Amino acid sequence: MSPSASPAAAWTRAERAVLRRLSTPARIQAYLDGLQYRAEDRAACPRKVLVEGRAHCYDGAIFAAAALAELGHPPLLLDMWAVRDDDHVLAVYRVDGYFGAIAKSNFVGLRFREPVYRTLRELVLSYFELYFNAAGEKTLRAFSGLLDLRRFDRLGWRFDDAPLPFISDRLDALPHRKILTRAMERRLQPVDPRSMEAGMLGTLREGLYAGGAKPRRAAR
Repeated sequence: MSPSASPAAAWTRAERAVLRRLSTPARIQAYLDGLQYRAEDRAACPRKVLVEGRAHCYDGAIFAAAALAELGHPPLLLDMWAVRDDDHVLAVYRVDGYFGAIAKSNFVGLRFREPVYRTLRELVLSYFELYFNAAGEKTLRAFSGLLDLRRFDRLGWRFDDAPLPFISDRLDALPHRKILTRAMERRLQPVDPRSMEAGMLGTLREGLYAGGAKPRRAAR
């Protein structure tokens, strides 16, 4: 019996009661929005997210994927790469063949998307203007294909933090498609002050990108 199917690695009655209330993607997003934003660069499995009532980008997306799986959607993640900024992870779902997304973010505009996008590129580009750092630079540059978390079911990713580095490593290893040419990058304009103010409404300052060689996927 796989770990995820064993009695020791199953949702408790109380956890299932919470998950039953998350009966649509929009309700999953609302639940994530209600969680405290966690700035430290440490991932928590969906069970721990429920227990702690906190999440950041990475474990928020994994939680959303687990909740989507309870609704019959495959648990899919998409990774977005940025420059001079943290990466961002989405839980992706489809309705009638169109893509939507759920995400936990420290920035207002990097969260929910309705399932109206024909391709993953369309979905990712909907985040472009709203994906900026504290210096006002538009930083989104590339995106991955979809990672199906069912391949990690035997590791019990819903209930145990231990498999989460495997998921992160696999996301990093996926081919990422660039969305800009060099000429496009040179022409980019800074974000205007009003858009920055709106996009950073409620932002936790401790969770902002602080530089470094490797961006923190968790903190976006």
